[in-house]
Amino acid sequence: MQLIKLDAIDSTNEFLKGLSTQQELENFTVVTAEKQTKGKGQMGAVWSSETGKNLIMSILVKDFLLDINQLFNLNIAVSLAVINTLEKNNIPDLSIKWPNDIMSYNKKIGGILIENSIKSDGSILSIVGLGLNVNQINFDNLPKASSLAVVCGHEFDKEILLIDIVEKLEKNLEIWNDKATDFWTLFTNKLFKKGIPTPFSDVSNQNFMGIIQGISSIGKLQILLEDDTIAEFDVKEVQMLY
Repeated sequence: MQLIKLDAIDSTNEFLKGLSTQQELENFTVVTAEKQTKGKGQMGAVWSSETGKNLIMSILVKDFLLDINQLFNLNIAVSLAVINTLEKNNIPDLSIKWPNDIMSYNKKIGGILIENSIKSDGSILSIVGLGLNVNQINFDNLPKASSLAVVCGHEFDKEILLIDIVEKLEKNLEIWNDKATDFWTLFTNKLFKKGIPTPFSDVSNQNFMGIIQGISSIGKLQILLEDDTIAEFDVKEVQMLY
């Protein structure tokens, strides 16, 4: 694993993406930063982090995704690598808030942003961004955010977490073809609020009640509605109200 450490950068995803266009990088090259000035979340949301307290990283993944219909496979492999690492560190009540938020109890402790690009030869190159709240304890004006230190009452070694996550991701991708069904099941079972009546809001700001059932083959969220039909929603088509 090639590890590139930066003090400050606008975005580790953007840095790694740019570097990958300038030179040939080995698979699972990792970029970390102590401070990120333009961190991104899903669909352009802002990810802010206290300098030096959290794990900010991006991982280059090559030769895994074969076509665009498989994109959510990588999301699952990454999410479970993070969950497995946190379980190893005794982080309690872990779940995944679809599509890419890592939760402890009902608070967000991390987020994943995967950006894919199709190269001229048809291969897909992925930049996996992860922001994990590790040792930050001040979350003023962020009532739904928390960290490993807040949840567990002590600090963690960020580099050990980083190495464990990357190693687990490598393993997940290595065995994916044999274990894909198991991974999908594990991911579905870890969904935040799965099977629990929950209020949602759609793109028209209409509120409705529903029960999360699972994920479609291309990663859409499946919700059982009050009329007993199951609707599928893409990212930003639905918001959970909790």
